[in-house]
Amino acid sequence: MSAKAIPVWDLWPSGIEWQPMSRQLRTVWVLRSLLNVLILAVVAAIPLTIWLGWDGLLWALGGYVVLAGLRSLAVARTVATWGFAERDEDLLVRHGLLTRRLSIVPYGRIQLIDLSAGPIERMFGLTTVQVRTAALGSTTEVPGLDPPVAAALRDRLAVRAAEVREGL
Repeated sequence: MSAKAIPVWDLWPSGIEWQPMSRQLRTVWVLRSLLNVLILAVVAAIPLTIWLGWDGLLWALGGYVVLAGLRSLAVARTVATWGFAERDEDLLVRHGLLTRRLSIVPYGRIQLIDLSAGPIERMFGLTTVQVRTAALGSTTEVPGLDPPVAAALRDRLAVRAAEVREGL
């Protein structure tokens, strides 16, 4: 008999207190998603109206409603999967609904820490922390944080990165 295989996701680091993203991140991402789907529906509505007349426009509107609803559900569930944790030697960021991802960023590899907020994020008072590492083009994001929380995280990461680099 073979031993029962343990899924890799059950082997994630245990005993970690994951910090969730702001609840408003769900609203921000749903609005952003609805805006993208609306642009797609408008682009699709023009040729459908030309080729199929007003019936094509009704199909485009119906398609928009269905796509927007499905996308809103997916985005809302995806936001709930995001979390981050700070350990002694590294930052952990997890996310993903279908494809789960765990990023482990050692403090000694951090080169740049950015705060960013798009227009919709700013409307809801949210900020994203972007951590760039020594690996070419590698960026880890912690989205949906209140600005004071994001600034404090940025400062803690910068201090820890400097401490690790000084110890090398």
